[in-house]
Amino acid sequence: MTTLTLYQEQALPQARHETSDFEEIASLLAGIDITFQRWQAAQTLADDADQEAILKAYDAEVKRLMADGGYQATDVVRLKKGTPDTAPMRAKFLDEHTHGEDEVRFFVEGTGAFYLRGADEIYRVTCTADDLISVPENRRHWFDMGPDPHFCAIRLFTNPEGWVANFTGDDIAKRVPYFE
Repeated sequence: MTTLTLYQEQALPQARHETSDFEEIASLLAGIDITFQRWQAAQTLADDADQEAILKAYDAEVKRLMADGGYQATDVVRLKKGTPDTAPMRAKFLDEHTHGEDEVRFFVEGTGAFYLRGADEIYRVTCTADDLISVPENRRHWFDMGPDPHFCAIRLFTNPEGWVANFTGDDIAKRVPYFE
């Protein structure tokens, strides 16, 4: 279930507010310039579906996003429960960073958590299938896929190089509860 949990930096690790109401989530995130929409992840993916098969299954949605946002590249991150050696990948995304472009993700399977930095709050959005999130360029954030990840997200980029992070060096991600 998609949820939004708010934390005040001065009161970490205590949560200040939590909601699963889509309209409230979208409204609170819009207040910090995050686009959050509910799309339809209607395609059933085969267990062995690779990037090409997933992008083909969601071709109409991907083309629409690319046309609307001027994106030049896509890829897919898909991890199934029980995938070995995911700890290094989890660690890579757990440090706060920014990007020189919007970070757009369409979740078509499973769950993962985006942590977004506001003025004095942290917004943790637990995204599930059907969620589309767009984090604007230079927004401080990080992503936690959990200790035994299961998710599939289609990622869109304006930079053909794909995912390029600018790490902030701030240890804030270590002070907020992890996505377990």
